[in-house]
Amino acid sequence: MTDVLRRGRGSLAFSFLVQGVAFALLVTRIPAIQNRYGVSDALLPAFLAAVPILAGVGSVSTERLVRRVRPSRLLRWSQPVVLLALLGVGAGERMVELGIALAVFGLAVGVLDASMNMLGVSLQRSYGRSIMLSFHAVYSLGGIVGASLAWAGAHWDLALWVSYLPVVAVLLPAVLVGSRWYVDDQDAAAVPEEKAGEERAIAFKWLLPLCLVMTVAYIGDSTVSNWSAKYLQDVLGSSEQLATVPYNVYMVTTLLGRAIGDLGVRRFGAVAVVRAGALVAAGGFAVVAGAPGAWVGMLGFTLLGLGLCVLVPQTFAAAGRLFPGASDAAVARLNVFNYVGFLIGSPLVGVLGDVWSYRGAMVVPMVLVLVTLVYARSFAAQPDRYGGGHERPRTADVGRGSNGL
Repeated sequence: MTDVLRRGRGSLAFSFLVQGVAFALLVTRIPAIQNRYGVSDALLPAFLAAVPILAGVGSVSTERLVRRVRPSRLLRWSQPVVLLALLGVGAGERMVELGIALAVFGLAVGVLDASMNMLGVSLQRSYGRSIMLSFHAVYSLGGIVGASLAWAGAHWDLALWVSYLPVVAVLLPAVLVGSRWYVDDQDAAAVPEEKAGEERAIAFKWLLPLCLVMTVAYIGDSTVSNWSAKYLQDVLGSSEQLATVPYNVYMVTTLLGRAIGDLGVRRFGAVAVVRAGALVAAGGFAVVAGAPGAWVGMLGFTLLGLGLCVLVPQTFAAAGRLFPGASDAAVARLNVFNYVGFLIGSPLVGVLGDVWSYRGAMVVPMVLVLVTLVYARSFAAQPDRYGGGHERPRTADVGRGSNGL
């Protein structure tokens, strides 16, 4: 362990924190954004869908960009763009300005998410133990901070640009300074020929199970973020004030689960942690679907946070282990399914709720989460993707001994 790696881990964790703050400030102020620009209810879904679609484009572009530009540089410049685009959302006056700001935000977020997780996967490989969940725990903390700042802005009836400007003014120079200590994949520089060969050899069929798990995880996450308040109020009969609590509880339990999740991976292995997370999340959906009242429903959303929180970080980590010589490309491709799940989740529950019932709609993501159990072996520390029960030695693990995942 070196000071370079420690500083790299700290600076990357700060980037995850900032991204959590920025994203929460955007999504929690959607009603205010809609009112500011006069976006109709019919047009709002198009604006909201454009962000993850363009983020997917940004993630795909990142796979190509990292062949010529290091992930640390992509992260260094995409994060300020995200912050400035957020400020643009709050400062514009015409709908076309909103469209441009959201388009820039979406594209930059795709590059940022992919490059952040690329650096996280490579740092975990250099550390030789599970640290990926800690980065996503900090992201959850950022989401709580951002949502709290958004609540304060709404409570004091501040204009969007007034709410956003101090945050951007503080975080923008901070991330530029912190970016000096990002650490790129040290193994990649040592084995460029193997990296190139591995990248050409990436087969989608080996990545597909992880893509499915990523999609399912974000279907579950978007179900909570988009429908928890409505479900508690309309189905379980809670007050409007109480209906705002489940998402905050979900974020807090997500933070707690990720904060201790790396210890679980080191002790029991990634497969066991992913299986446990899937079972807890499925149990959470079952409790929500059958809840007789609001407080039992909140218990279900609490379980969802504890269960879903481990799936996404471990999926990125598994992609890095599966393609050790081309983890950047694998992470970029996998990251696209983050946005696929986000796009599917909210409409899926809404349609099922309208044509069937919202209780029944909660059963569908429960079943989808259980599909993770089928693919849990893809998270193994020594995945067998070459056939015959043997795995090709990995350069990153040579000489690492018993400390590796």
